[in-house]
Amino acid sequence: MQRLAIATMLVCLTLASSHAGESSPQEIIREAVDLLTTGLDERREELKRDRDALYEFIDGILLPRFARKFAATAVLTKHWRTASDEQKRRFIDAFYTTLVRRYADGILEFDMDRIVIRPYKGDPTKRTTVVKTSVQLDNGTKIPVFYMLVNTREGWRMFDVKIEGVSYIVNYRKELHAEIRRTGLDQVIERLEIAAGLTSDE
Repeated sequence: MQRLAIATMLVCLTLASSHAGESSPQEIIREAVDLLTTGLDERREELKRDRDALYEFIDGILLPRFARKFAATAVLTKHWRTASDEQKRRFIDAFYTTLVRRYADGILEFDMDRIVIRPYKGDPTKRTTVVKTSVQLDNGTKIPVFYMLVNTREGWRMFDVKIEGVSYIVNYRKELHAEIRRTGLDQVIERLEIAAGLTSDE
């Protein structure tokens, strides 16, 4: 389910830069499906063979369109308030890069034709909003996938995905809070940096 969450999140973040600050939340999703489908049709085999190219491809799509600080703050909550500026910077980088690398394969396996975008009924004047879709599984079952967006100075940005009501932000918050209590924030950041390939464990 987590891999599906990241794969579908990447779908909705695949936009032309000129549209990122202008599009409504639903238009962001609709444009994304079309653009990502085209990109993968052209490069899927190459990206399967070259992990570095795959990470670069995903990063190029996700980085300008993902609310990294907003998501990191939502994951750390109370720990964010007591973290130093250096800890915050390192956590943002490590958490974001871990997401990209951990779920890179999910985007290659994802079939864009399985996404159905539901009519938008949110309030685009609010700080955050939700775009509702469904994804059809191999057995024909349709599961609800909701995309959470925040309205930033640069326009709408993704920060969370909920699959059948389960939030990936909440899942990471629970996992990392337990680990922070056991080992401390610095140790968690170091582990994420190693997992993300940002540093070595040697």
